[in-house]
Amino acid sequence: MIESDELLSIRAAELYYEDDKTQDEIGSILRLTRWKVGRLLAQAKADGFIRIEIVHPRARRLPIERRLRETCGLADAIVVSTAGVDGEDEVQSRVAQAAADYLTALRPVPRTLGISWGRTLHEISLHLEDGWAAGVDVVQINGGVSLTRRAGTAATTAVTIAQKGRGQAALLPSPAILEHRETKRAIESDRAVGAVLAHARAADAYLFSAGPADESSVLVDSGYLTADDVAGLVRRGAVGDVVGRYIDATGAVVDHELDERTVGLPLESLRAATLSIAVITGAAKHAVARAVVGSGLCTVLVTDDGTAENLITTQARTSEGQRGSA
Repeated sequence: MIESDELLSIRAAELYYEDDKTQDEIGSILRLTRWKVGRLLAQAKADGFIRIEIVHPRARRLPIERRLRETCGLADAIVVSTAGVDGEDEVQSRVAQAAADYLTALRPVPRTLGISWGRTLHEISLHLEDGWAAGVDVVQINGGVSLTRRAGTAATTAVTIAQKGRGQAALLPSPAILEHRETKRAIESDRAVGAVLAHARAADAYLFSAGPADESSVLVDSGYLTADDVAGLVRRGAVGDVVGRYIDATGAVVDHELDERTVGLPLESLRAATLSIAVITGAAKHAVARAVVGSGLCTVLVTDDGTAENLITTQARTSEGQRGSA
């Protein structure tokens, strides 16, 4: 009898989802009541015989979002589908659009938004609609004056987000990393720079991404570090950077001397924030995504389903290991 019901549920699902039959029509075909058809369809879904996939570029993976929140202790999670995606650039574009949608829907609207910079943040600024908010001021939370001509998007990103949100932008007029600690201290003690940093510390919400610990990092592209510098950081345990600060798998800074030459908010400011939104996508950033989420650097994560599944699986294994050693 159980096998018969299972076969009926599959047949009902085929007629409903593939042949576009109504439940009444399926009842007539299978000689069942409409109530029985509905129960068979629900059972087929519960047993995993039905897999529904929404392939619109702005579609979200709600069941994965729920699991990610529950497994990793996040206040919220936004996970986009990679179904039908052609390449990593399209995945990043989808995630950036999801982050822009999330910002637009935020209630209450943050009066001051602190942002980092880089390729992901720049793309978010392009996806935001003009008028996404009515009076959001934007402040840079780490230095972003480029040392090359290739990656000078920090100021442009902040100004674009602010203008589209009908607000003002407070720019941090400093490189991200300086050569000497004394220079960094002098710059941060400057009245204008100090005022921007104070404004950043008082922000209602933060929006940032994370970079991989390899030569593709925007910090390498911007001329702050060389590929050899990053390789040295990796040997010391670095998995990526957050607001210009390289962290290990536990979220700890790996090079304190470099950290002391980095201009901007410390990581503790992100951990202490009520709303801290990380936008991280791609296989190359799985390790740094785990470090960001695991160390409490964000309360909200916007990502792709592959990264989300990696986080869920890793956390589940960690929890099993902890239970086994208890």
